Parts: sequence; C-alpha cells; structure tokens
Amino acid sequence: MTKKRVLVCGASGFIGRNIFERLSERKDIELIGTYHNNRFSSDPRLVKVDLTDKHEVNELLKGVDILIQAAAVTSGSKQIKERPFIHITDNGIMNLLMYQASFDQRIGMVIFFSCSVMYPGGDKPAKESDLNLNDGMHPTYFGAGWTKIYLEKMCDFYSRLGRTKFLVIRHSNIYGPYDKYDLEKSHMFGANVTKVMTAKDGDEITVWGTGQEKRDLVYVSDLVDFVELAMAKQDRDSFDLVNVGCGEALSVNDIISKIITASGKNLSLAHNVTGPTIPVSITLDATRAKDIYGWQPKVSLDTGIARTIDWYRKNIL
Repeated sequence: MTKKRVLVCGASGFIGRNIFERLSERKDIELIGTYHNNRFSSDPRLVKVDLTDKHEVNELLKGVDILIQAAAVTSGSKQIKERPFIHITDNGIMNLLMYQASFDQRIGMVIFFSCSVMYPGGDKPAKESDLNLNDGMHPTYFGAGWTKIYLEKMCDFYSRLGRTKFLVIRHSNIYGPYDKYDLEKSHMFGANVTKVMTAKDGDEITVWGTGQEKRDLVYVSDLVDFVELAMAKQDRDSFDLVNVGCGEALSVNDIISKIITASGKNLSLAHNVTGPTIPVSITLDATRAKDIYGWQPKVSLDTGIARTIDWYRKNIL
C-alpha cells in the first residue's frame, strides 16, 4: 500500500511539534515537517521554509496528500494588547498561499487550526452554529479574530471548488509540552507556569487582572488525538468546521491554584488589575467532535497540569 505523504507546517511550534512527534511514530505515512528559524532536531524530515514565499510554498506542497497547517504567528495577551497587528499580515499571506497551492496540486486534505476568540463568550458552552458575526467579539480580539474568520471562509471557498477537503478546528486553550513559557509571548497557562516554577517557596506571585475570567483548557495530546481521527475520515464532506474543547471552564485563579498545588510550593496570589489580560470567558461545546469523529478529551486538568510541570522541570529548568 502506498504511504500517504503528510506535511506538518509549523513543526517547530507548540501544536505543530506535538503533532510531528506523534506522527513520527507511525510507519504508515511519509512525514515532512517545516520550520522557519528553530530547527529543534536533526531529523532529516524537517525542512526550512519561508511560508510567506510563494515559490517555496509551491515546491513544498508537491506530492503532499495531507497538509496539517499549524504554522502561525501567535502570542499571549500582553502582545495581543500592545501589538495586535502581529497576527494579521504573515498569517494571512502564508495561509492563502498554502490554500491556493493545495488546490492547484490537488492535495486531498487540509487541516487548519483556527481558535475560539471569535465567540462572544459567556457561561454557556458555544456550539459551532452559535456564532453570529453580527454580534461582534471582544475588542481586543478584533484583529486576530477577524483574520481567523476570513481564513476559515477561504477554507470553505476552496473546498467548494471540489479538489480538496478542508477541515477547520476551532480549539479552546491548549496547554502542555513545547508551549511558550516566557512572559512576553506566552498565553495565560504558560505564563503562570513560569511564574510559579521560578518563584521561591513562600513567595507571592502576581496574577494579571482579577483572575475571575474563565478558560476552557485542553491538553495538547487530546488535540493531537483529534487530528489523527480527522486524518482517518477523509471521506467526510468537502468542508467541515469543528469545536475541540472540554466544555467546562475554570477561573484563572483556580487554574493557578492547581498549578501551585502541582508544583509542591507554598505560594500566595496578588492581583494586578491593570496587567495585560483579556476579561472574557469562552467555553466550547464539542458535541460534533464526539458524534462525528468519535473524539473526547482523555486527560483531566489535574493530570495535564502534573504532566506539564514534570516536562517543565526536565526541559526548561
């Protein structure tokens, strides 16, 4: 049987690296991964590519059967608030070039990672059909959110031309190994892991904002599970859009308390209400992911935090 050629773009990033490492274990596919600046391994399957260069993208996608598009310019709330434009141009260019090349070269399937920031937020888990673009979104997410929506619509557009299946994954907050763990660029979870793990016993750590906003967290291996399930269902409709989230959310204060417990330290919390935070709570209803793809999260939050702390100790400290 001919092996499928699977390309993971952004294999040096958080989600991409976890996917690349998982798929590296499979013998039934021919795997390729891209990086831009960070060659994290000597694996010969890794290639350096500028995904904003049309020629390089066209050459890269030749002979590919499945494109997993995990390359993106990402950041945490600090840069989203201070430099919101960094999510726009490069993300738009690289995705549009890959969509066009995928169509031109008749690639079988494209998997695109969107996000959940376009949902307005609230206590009720949001279904895919709940999104009303006339409702707007949190002002801080305006640039990044509308860029994601535009790219989702372009996935739908190219899928209607009939050559390539496009799957859009709207995932909630992903956490785990290889995430960003610096205070300038990391998301809420990574930033607070760093604060806890670099603190001394008895210290007080500062939480940005009130800590009352809630986050729906999914451990990264559960997201990779969904990707593998989706890869096996290429017979689905030419376009699909699916939420991947736990459907439950905890306050940032509660999440940090769990991180402190897992660290084994005795730490207290203080709040900087002027710190860079985004006071909106978004929870995802992942019923379609379960009913159509047979997916549900396996890793509990306590287990995921413990695994992340263990990884951090071995790889960051």
